[in-house]
Amino acid sequence: MKTIGITANQSKSKSVQVAERLVHLLEERGAEVLVDNALAMRLERPDLGLELELFTERVQLVFVLGGDGTLLGVARRFAAAGLPILGFNLGQLGFLSEAEPDDLSMAVDRVLNEDYTIEQRLMLEAEVLRGNEVVETGIALNDIGISKGSFGRMIQCTAYMDGMFLGTYSGDGLIVSTPTGSTAYSLSCGGPIVYPGIQVLLLTPICPHTLTSRPMVLPAEAVLEIHVSAVHREMAITIDGQIGYCLKEGDVVRVKRSRTPAHLIKWQDRSFFEVVRKKLQGESVDSRVGGK
Repeated sequence: MKTIGITANQSKSKSVQVAERLVHLLEERGAEVLVDNALAMRLERPDLGLELELFTERVQLVFVLGGDGTLLGVARRFAAAGLPILGFNLGQLGFLSEAEPDDLSMAVDRVLNEDYTIEQRLMLEAEVLRGNEVVETGIALNDIGISKGSFGRMIQCTAYMDGMFLGTYSGDGLIVSTPTGSTAYSLSCGGPIVYPGIQVLLLTPICPHTLTSRPMVLPAEAVLEIHVSAVHREMAITIDGQIGYCLKEGDVVRVKRSRTPAHLIKWQDRSFFEVVRKKLQGESVDSRVGGK
């Protein structure tokens, strides 16, 4: 029997209630459960508490209670360990989550019966080079964004792929996205929706000040180098929209495929395109039975 780890974004109103129900369902079925220490205190179950950093040593998969942002943070944390993650949507869109709080029993049964598939999702590795020194690093499941700050002025990004000149983009910045992130920030900037099983990188301009700047689909093994410049000296890099670092004139952002993918648990009877229709087009789809 698997040992299941549970972590939750406690700012979500239903997180403790859903976690309590999941613990009950799992224990009722004979599974071992561990939860992060903060959640264990809220549940008044200190016997189940474990430091999140120790999940990699004790659990075989992780239930993540929250929205897409919560899942992104957990995915970055556990990617290197290869821990499979099942998201329970307690947020707004919940595009990355597979389970809903209104049918927890079904989700638990599926996991314990191994009625699921594990998708390996491409992640990005980013470095900020200042001169010959790497000053910042990070990994992302969705995207790496390079953008102007609060000023209304443009920044200039000159992009290269494996040393080949791609173009110079003047505007609000650039996004380097994974297929998973193609339905996030990149999509809102005019980028294409990419099937997550395709191994590619996306380069999407943010509000480009030219009619000829268009999103580009690039090889997954490519190494991108983006040279940044601006007269107002206020630029930044963001990782999954959650972690940010300041950039300086002349910095180079190097982005490539990460050596470690994220492992997301998905139901076999629900396709990516069904999720796109339900989440992005508002179509009513029954997630429990594949919409049939």
